[in-house]
Amino acid sequence: MWFPRALEPELRRLADSFPIVVLTGPRQVGKTSLLERSFPAHRFVALDAGQNAETAETRPEEFLDTHRPPVILDEIQYAPGLLRHIKARVDRRRKPGQYLLTGSQTFPLMQSVSESLAGRAAVVPLLGLSADEWLSAPELAAAHAPTEFLWRGSYPGLWAPDNAAPTRDRWYQGYVATYLERDVRNLLNVSRLRDFERFLRASAARTGQLLNMSELGRDVGVSATTAREWISVLVTSGQIALLEPYHRSLGKRLVKSPKLYFADTGLAAYLAGFQSAGALLNSPAIGAFWENHVVGQWIRYRDWHAPPLQLWFWQDRTGREVDLLLENDQRLVPVECKWKERPDAGDAAGIRRLRALYGSAVTAGFIACTTASAFQVAPEVTAVPGWRLRPAPSGRVAETMSAAAEPRAGRSRAAGRSPA
Repeated sequence: MWFPRALEPELRRLADSFPIVVLTGPRQVGKTSLLERSFPAHRFVALDAGQNAETAETRPEEFLDTHRPPVILDEIQYAPGLLRHIKARVDRRRKPGQYLLTGSQTFPLMQSVSESLAGRAAVVPLLGLSADEWLSAPELAAAHAPTEFLWRGSYPGLWAPDNAAPTRDRWYQGYVATYLERDVRNLLNVSRLRDFERFLRASAARTGQLLNMSELGRDVGVSATTAREWISVLVTSGQIALLEPYHRSLGKRLVKSPKLYFADTGLAAYLAGFQSAGALLNSPAIGAFWENHVVGQWIRYRDWHAPPLQLWFWQDRTGREVDLLLENDQRLVPVECKWKERPDAGDAAGIRRLRALYGSAVTAGFIACTTASAFQVAPEVTAVPGWRLRPAPSGRVAETMSAAAEPRAGRSRAAGRSPA
């Protein structure tokens, strides 16, 4: 099943401007399919298959002569030495859209890109489906409640037609095993993959929480130093994102630790042991997973539509907090994430405190909740549906927040309602 991707028009624009476009992201989010569908005239070469990577590394000029542009080179991290030869060819012939590259290991790939392709390549991250992309598929919106998307996840392969869809648990079992063997071993030379898998599961149990390296390491039986190294692997391979605290100096320092979010709530739910959407919805963890969902939609929005946008959270030492701060042009848009249909003025306490401290730098705020339509909660605080984001034509962040649409009703045994 093909999902039209919001990033497709931007990729075409970039390929009209840059000789090289690099599409990064975790495995199985649809990088290859997106490029093949968007650029049907480009040849396709998979560097993780056969002898292609070996030829590209050991005989790069021969490889590039054989596979002339326009060409898609899939999983370029398997032949990083090829990039400097691509650079030389691009410098001789500066034509847009010659080389389209994908890569699943962001850190080593970006290190090679920055060394070899600076000023020649546009780099764009791709994650799994946004909720808006998923809800835009009529057959899915009719058959499944949005809550099932929260539990099953955003990988396109999980949403094949019912007669072809893999079971969710088997799909993630294979995904985690492949991830450990192909990415973790390559990135970190981890000899104890079982320990790393336990670390992965312990991280999922902390989604939406402040990251304490010492505590996380202790729970798995590794040092804080090892925990920090392993967290960097999860970030590098696109499995998690760390949201940093907002830190404009006000004398009194706020919390310094980042918050941990998974790029895919379905993977986090699988690792945390939730075997049904109902189990997740009835768990005390649902608030953290909802927050992860909302933050994940804004990460996608930033990466695909508004690269200058900065995402933060805010929390003071007394525990008062705002789940998400959107900073653009030195203005702060506060967003609280509440798993409820009817948030009240008490849910806006963090936004009021933030405004008291930062004054006019703070715009009107929002509470992303499960309501079907927007309503005012308090002066300059509006409750909005948090399931999906639709970029406003103006590109303004606040208008995008206000443009959140009601998810279309679906029928699912896993559906379930948030508390009022």
